[in-house]
Amino acid sequence: MTTRPPAVLTGIALTVGACAAFSVLDTGSKFVGSLVPIFMALWLRYCLQSIFTISFGTSRYGVNIFHTTHWRFQITRGLLFCVSNACAMMSLRYLPLAEFTAIVAMTPIAMTLVAALWLKQPVSRLRWALVVLGFAGTLIIIRPGGDNFSFGTLLWPMLQLLANTAYQIVSAQMAGKERPVTTQIYTSLLALSFTTLILPWTWTGTMTPVLWVGAFAMGLGSAIGHLLMLKAYEYARPATITPFLYSQIPFALLAGWLMYGHIPDQWAVIGMVTIAVGGMLSVWLTVRESR
Repeated sequence: MTTRPPAVLTGIALTVGACAAFSVLDTGSKFVGSLVPIFMALWLRYCLQSIFTISFGTSRYGVNIFHTTHWRFQITRGLLFCVSNACAMMSLRYLPLAEFTAIVAMTPIAMTLVAALWLKQPVSRLRWALVVLGFAGTLIIIRPGGDNFSFGTLLWPMLQLLANTAYQIVSAQMAGKERPVTTQIYTSLLALSFTTLILPWTWTGTMTPVLWVGAFAMGLGSAIGHLLMLKAYEYARPATITPFLYSQIPFALLAGWLMYGHIPDQWAVIGMVTIAVGGMLSVWLTVRESR
């Protein structure tokens, strides 16, 4: 894997783009998940996501895009993907977009621990400090112990955090072994298969045009976001790009304001500034380390 500055910065840019797409996904998920059963909403997402991803993959690579030699990783990733999404959709029933995203943003802390302890990747003290700085910004936003956060509301996002960390680690392990779009096709199809088995017991009601718009946002945001993240891992190590996963928080704050009128308070703004400072310092450190 190259570590030249242009390649590393490309990985960072892809990560930020993925976070923007994930905010679109979460906005659609919160809307659709509040109106229909969870597994029905997931099935709609995976159905549209599969269509988008397969159409993109076959148009560029033809039927060869379905060739894979890593079935164990593909099945594991698809299962973790489905579990993580189910927990996320349950979380979004109880939490605003920004608060949910802030909790999930603790994933970089867990990923850096895994990168250092399990993957044996070097993590400098300064980079540890920057990740902790981003985590501090997250704590400022969610303010644990406040009236809006009880054990019941935190249970689902914490389960999602565990599943998402495992999912991201598997994704990093697969980087460079398969085409990103091949991996995402199988992830989408496997998740679609899992939810199809449950669909007869969860499908209810009639789809309205507004629900289809929300489902479209879920499918498109998920397809683009996960493809960009897989590509990002080809340009930079997990420990390098993880601080930039915090960029999803300001995207979520913006989406929450536009869609639900949820305006961040002064503490949320302080948290955002803290995260932004950590991100800018990480860019400087990345360029310095790559010289």
